[in-house]
Amino acid sequence: MQYRKFGNTDLSVSEIGFGAWAIGGGAMIGNTSIGWGDSDDLVSINAIHTAIEAGINFFDTADIYGLGHSEKLIGEVIGNRSDIIVATKVGNVSRNDQFTVDYTKEYIIEACEKSLMRLQRERIDYYQLHTARLEHLQQGECIEAMQLLESHGKIRYWGLSLNTFDPMPEANFLMDNNYGNGFQLVLNMLNQKTVPFLNEMNEKGYGVIARMPLQFGLLTGKFDNGVSFPDNDHRKKRVTKEVIDKTNSALKPVWDLCQKYSCTKTQLALSYILCYPAVSTVIPGIRNPQQVALNTTGLFALSTEDRMLIEELGETKLLEVMDLIKQQG
Repeated sequence: MQYRKFGNTDLSVSEIGFGAWAIGGGAMIGNTSIGWGDSDDLVSINAIHTAIEAGINFFDTADIYGLGHSEKLIGEVIGNRSDIIVATKVGNVSRNDQFTVDYTKEYIIEACEKSLMRLQRERIDYYQLHTARLEHLQQGECIEAMQLLESHGKIRYWGLSLNTFDPMPEANFLMDNNYGNGFQLVLNMLNQKTVPFLNEMNEKGYGVIARMPLQFGLLTGKFDNGVSFPDNDHRKKRVTKEVIDKTNSALKPVWDLCQKYSCTKTQLALSYILCYPAVSTVIPGIRNPQQVALNTTGLFALSTEDRMLIEELGETKLLEVMDLIKQQG
């Protein structure tokens, strides 16, 4: 495992981190799935242990994942270990069987205490506002709450998990005001919206967490022959046959690179993201020990020529795929 510096902090993070959404299980808010289908806690716990053995030292979760269950599992295994970096998020809320958001100062401080209890930690290494939008940041309460938590030693560093389709207004607000220490953003071969801004984030001292590197499994190849998701898996309405077919058609020149590099689609997708030095860590979702191996082995240095091929497609054919994905939410 290789490690990278997280912005201007003193954190050194594994290039591959542990995305812990899926281990939260198939939670529902009303009739809306916010999870990845049913999960087995024993398998999830084994996956966490296996990840640590593989050199993963960065675990990313959120209080909304499994309605706190993901945090509890991480707390059970990792607890207050100082050699493991735990990041979580705040702001997405379930109230009265409805999904909503709350970025008020009072709520964030209360939610942080609850996350600390579930995680069994004295301090959260990296605390993130969960897809807060520009209006929330401008109101200032959430910024004040994060600064207060930092000054009180409840969190070491903080940042913002950016929204999927229009991330830069919020990122620019933080950078312009020198707020926070990092960004979590969507970056994969399909969604390259943030690529032009990576160097600026790096130059201004922000760490970068790349999430959804495999676009909900779409870039692994395992759905190429079709797939059926249960009702409590959010991908049921997102990873459709139309999306799969259009993705593979648009990415045909890219998938041909798998033969050149003797790699899997997963290895190519992850290696593409790691070719950007400004990226601190990539967090594929992991729910079992087998996925630890799939996501941490066989990574390689992508050539500049091949990176440019992927970027060129990102500005042309892949835009149509992203439009379809956006329509489906």
